[in-house]
Amino acid sequence: MVSGNGVFYPILCFGMFVVFIYISFGGIRMFSFDEDPELSFVRRNGTQFMLDGKAFYVNGWNSYWLMAQSVELYSRPKVREMLKTGASMGLTVCRTWAFNDGDYNALQISPGRFSEETFKALDYVIAEAREHGIRLLLSLVNNLHAYGGKTQYVKWAWQEGIGISATNDSFFFDPSIRSYFKNYIKTVLTRKNTITGIEYRNDPTIFGWELINEPRCMSDRSGDTLQEWIEEMSAFVKLIDRNHLTTIGLEGFYGPDDPKDLTVNPEYWASKVGADFIRNSKTTNIDFTSVHIYPDQWFRHQDFEDQLKFVSKWMVSHIEDGEMVLKKPVLFSEYGLSQTMKNFTLSNREKMHRTVLDIIYKSAKKNRSGAGALVWQFLVGGMKEFCDEYGMVPYESSTHSLFIEQSCRLARVKGWAHKDKSFKQLC
Repeated sequence: MVSGNGVFYPILCFGMFVVFIYISFGGIRMFSFDEDPELSFVRRNGTQFMLDGKAFYVNGWNSYWLMAQSVELYSRPKVREMLKTGASMGLTVCRTWAFNDGDYNALQISPGRFSEETFKALDYVIAEAREHGIRLLLSLVNNLHAYGGKTQYVKWAWQEGIGISATNDSFFFDPSIRSYFKNYIKTVLTRKNTITGIEYRNDPTIFGWELINEPRCMSDRSGDTLQEWIEEMSAFVKLIDRNHLTTIGLEGFYGPDDPKDLTVNPEYWASKVGADFIRNSKTTNIDFTSVHIYPDQWFRHQDFEDQLKFVSKWMVSHIEDGEMVLKKPVLFSEYGLSQTMKNFTLSNREKMHRTVLDIIYKSAKKNRSGAGALVWQFLVGGMKEFCDEYGMVPYESSTHSLFIEQSCRLARVKGWAHKDKSFKQLC
């Protein structure tokens, strides 16, 4: 070999140094999948999620930014830290974006054209979640403008001269745009992870698919347009993937013909956004429904105590719906209290969080349909650009102890559902 001329060893040392730096900053993750126990898919039995034959109640969180922070190698450690932190708190499910349409570091650059670099970032998120025993609820598109959303799909169709309307609600009814989105669904669900070698549709690390974040179709208040879209897209998901649960991504507003429009909805506008909680959630291929909880946005001038009363009423109403009408689990997939609201205190935020978690705990004890909650949102330190008015770094306040307590008491009533041994010792 060339070692005799003294060239080999300097080259070898330099190469080892480069590899060390690459690993340290998230470029290569030494995953050990062969050593892990076989993961099971989360299923549904009536109003409950099931895991390995036992009822599974979710204590989790939102970190929408995981894929965005995995594109660049230098920021990947933040993703690992977040998932490790979640595991250490006994959290079991994280909701995050599996989309970035036409934006910076886009996953979908244009219709049918994808960034392999960004797809590998999503591969990394899924692989890292598996390593920490966290399951992912992956959202497929945004109703809002952030990360492209339905507005970007409409722009693409308009630019290509095939869009039939410039309103962003045409995302739901334009046949060309529906075709764009179906292609996107198929590409994501059949993606083979470059790290694990598992197609997404076959990976139990994925808790389920969310069709769209907070769908609204303001141009059709009857709800017919959105309902047809939900039926078509949920059926298409199931055609490709029978392994995973599917949900819509609803905020939980009752429709104009529902008696609860007047008694439970936040205000008169809530029934006029084109969504209908009961009608939408009854869709055959929807396995569980979702509800969001933002009393600070919906009642900006109410006292905090009145907002807290609404939270209880809102949750109990939807759990009753899941139990008596829908016969499906209800996941409260976003909830939070903004630090920009008048007289905000961390104590009030924790009271609001505790109210949500207590109701889920009571539901779990009674085997009811309130199947879990995902707080909005957790970050790690040094992420100001991703921190909105709800953002929290768990270990920078007493917040983490509240969620650890919830994980422990759910574990006591429903059995252990997490592989993180260090957390188990805290209970």
